[in-house]
Amino acid sequence: MELFLILKIIFIVGAVIAVYAIARNLDIIKIILIYWKDLILRK
Repeated sequence: MELFLILKIIFIVGAVIAVYAIARNLDIIKIILIYWKDLILRK
């Protein structure tokens, strides 16, 4: 039971870090998506 609790805590911490990283990189992702959209629509 203790091992499950530890794994759950690690998973939650990992999820929070992942969400934070995505939120920080959202502008970069948006720029990349706009760039690809322009590239596809130009052809």
